[in-house]
Amino acid sequence: MHILGDLAGLSTRAQSLLERTGWRDHPQEPRLSTEFLRIRNCVGQLIPTPMMLVIRREGFEQRYGGLRYQVRSSYTIQGERHDTLREWHYDLGQRMATGSTHGWYFDWFGERVSSPVRYLVHTDGRVGVDDGGGTFLEIAPSLPALIESHALTDTVSTWDRITAEVDSFTLAEQLDGLTDVPEASGPTIRWRLSDNVAVKEFRNWSSETPRHWRAFIWSRDQTGRRQIEEAAVRAAAMQQTMTITG
Repeated sequence: MHILGDLAGLSTRAQSLLERTGWRDHPQEPRLSTEFLRIRNCVGQLIPTPMMLVIRREGFEQRYGGLRYQVRSSYTIQGERHDTLREWHYDLGQRMATGSTHGWYFDWFGERVSSPVRYLVHTDGRVGVDDGGGTFLEIAPSLPALIESHALTDTVSTWDRITAEVDSFTLAEQLDGLTDVPEASGPTIRWRLSDNVAVKEFRNWSSETPRHWRAFIWSRDQTGRRQIEEAAVRAAAMQQTMTITG
């Protein structure tokens, strides 16, 4: 069943996002089923589509095909707040490939914006991107986790996103008292929340190695801002110590 007809398994937050902004756009042109396609393997030979790839790709189409929803976000530049609204399209692309790791992946449309990356889904369920290097770069452990992350981004869009003078990830490491959000987290992304502070830690969407960690941080009121300011002092002291000893 399509996800808009069965939201079970998603958090209340994610369900609210899809109920409020989600809809399904049905394709205008017929599509050839994955099982009738032939693709090239890692040495360039044309082969029948592997069954796991058929299952995953057709499962994507059945569960998410045509899904649309909107995600609010905000950022601050030179003290001025900017609000944005981005639309996500869950439409299959034409590419299927295998990478250096085991398994296959296929592409899909993703965020409706000019982007330097191609969005992918691996046969093991992970969501990734390709920045042009031909490598599957994981960005979320699953499609539901990606939707959960978008729901959190939408939720904190009315909060103040922090621009700090210290490294954002170092600052995030100094913030305690936050609760992990496991449904939106995985090996390459981690969300943590409190009533006043939100943190999204994630690995760069880049094939450059190592994939460095970054962080986005938001506060909601004076209590949150004070907590972040205190953490920034500790982070600055840590950076200074590392510079001296390094």
